[in-house]
Amino acid sequence: MSAQSLWERYQAHLVRYNDLGIWLDISRMRFGEDFFTAMTPRVEEAFSRMHELEAGAIANPDENRMVGHYWLRNPALAPTAELRDEIDTTREDIRKFAADIHGGKVTAGSVKFTDVLLIGIGGSALGPQFISQALGTAADAMEVHFLDNTDPDGFDKTFDVIKHLATTLTVVISKSGGTKETRNGMLEAQAKYEAQGLSFAMPSPSPARGASSTRWRRRAAGCAGSQCGTGSAAGPP
Repeated sequence: MSAQSLWERYQAHLVRYNDLGIWLDISRMRFGEDFFTAMTPRVEEAFSRMHELEAGAIANPDENRMVGHYWLRNPALAPTAELRDEIDTTREDIRKFAADIHGGKVTAGSVKFTDVLLIGIGGSALGPQFISQALGTAADAMEVHFLDNTDPDGFDKTFDVIKHLATTLTVVISKSGGTKETRNGMLEAQAKYEAQGLSFAMPSPSPARGASSTRWRRRAAGCAGSQCGTGSAAGPP
């Protein structure tokens, strides 16, 4: 292409998002002049399906679940008042729980928690890892560790760097409450605690909500039914 043609193509295909302060030059990508016209029906279909998801369409038929991760960032998008209230309440509970941990209201015995061990797999670990690595600093109130797979060597390496297991808060994350890999990690952590004479599931205030969170707490406590506590600080919150 001539310099004049490249300049004209640049002017035609420079995308500006002034409200975000971002300019994107797509002019050197090798698409024909009819590309946008040909793609319009597909883009419209994609937007239509996205609107359906936002409205609460079932996207996971195996579990009969909606998929609304974006509702957590903007509860106003949730399709029902019940969901919006649940998100707002849970977020507030989590903020309060974190503040109570940092402020020493919820403690490991009589001392503050110094570390967090997060057990999860897939998105249950990747999201927290992203936040920890992107925003964490040496000045953070607690050091964060992860068990994000079922590799025994990986488990050992993680526990080797946790200096104070007695003051480590373990958080177990599973959307379904039945993820086998996450359960394996939880059982390994429980064994480590018990090997040091520590209780893995100590009754305390907790932001956990719903039946699946109760199942995890019961598994951690090694009990069933009404014998189980309603929360844990050293075990799944």
